[in-house]
Amino acid sequence: MLKSRIPFVLGAVLVAGCASVPPASERVPEAVSLLGQPLYPMAMTAETRADREAKLDEARRAYAADPYGEEAIIWLGRRTAYLGRYRDAIAIFTQGLETHPESFKLRRHRGHRYISLRRLDDAITDLSEAARLIDGVADEVEPDGLPNARNMPTSTNFTNIYYHLGLAHYLRGSFAESADAYAQCVRYSRNPDMLCAATYWLYLSRRRLDHDDAARAALAPIGADMDVIENHGYHQLLLLFKGETTLEAVTGGDAPPVGRAIENATVAYGVAMWRILDGGAERPAPLFKEIIAGDAWPAFGFIAAEAELARRDW
Repeated sequence: MLKSRIPFVLGAVLVAGCASVPPASERVPEAVSLLGQPLYPMAMTAETRADREAKLDEARRAYAADPYGEEAIIWLGRRTAYLGRYRDAIAIFTQGLETHPESFKLRRHRGHRYISLRRLDDAITDLSEAARLIDGVADEVEPDGLPNARNMPTSTNFTNIYYHLGLAHYLRGSFAESADAYAQCVRYSRNPDMLCAATYWLYLSRRRLDHDDAARAALAPIGADMDVIENHGYHQLLLLFKGETTLEAVTGGDAPPVGRAIENATVAYGVAMWRILDGGAERPAPLFKEIIAGDAWPAFGFIAAEAELARRDW
């Protein structure tokens, strides 16, 4: 009986995905920010949308051929999320968990998309359970849905679980828990890209705890000559934190206001944190407000800026 329900429910999601896009005046927010603002699906170029729709069609066909397969369900959800349909993706992962209740992969991906929707408690629940379920399992590379320039995946099942678990705790302001998760993520990192990404959030977590010596110690493996494929922003920010590069080099100019100088909201958040922690910025709130004035609301730095303003920590 259980299996007979799942294709029907997921099928409803697939049919909904084929509907035409309503005019802007009729759009329903995809999420609500941590500040209570509606968040609508981001615009993307026609070329990008066409490519992602084609890949979603491939995932639909694979799912139709194997509607109970864990990987088929995961890719259907991932491809749906890449089009900004996070609620639909969560519905797909949720139904998949009815068939595969012990799937750490489905919980990892659902936890990620709970973060996108600012459902942080749900994200922590899923990702904590994923960490429990994967304990004792051999780590494996996780295939990329949006490949980097070398088409070389840089993350694994372990690093993705602990990375997103750490992020959910960080956004919650639970910096001791985020530091623990990112220490685990660093432990399982096997390449410069993942090491930079995990170290970045580990450093910030420890600085927020006033564990400055431990934060500096985390930077020891980071060097300017690292062969980074995709996480260049994190790498440059870590060098900035170490004092081995300049703010101008990171921003690519004369360090104009954060929100307008850097397209990547996560890098913008890192620059804002450097200005606060080491640059002597006395009024942090405007730095975060500049970040959320943009439209890249799924970016982790954007969510982090919201969290700072929502918590009023500064």
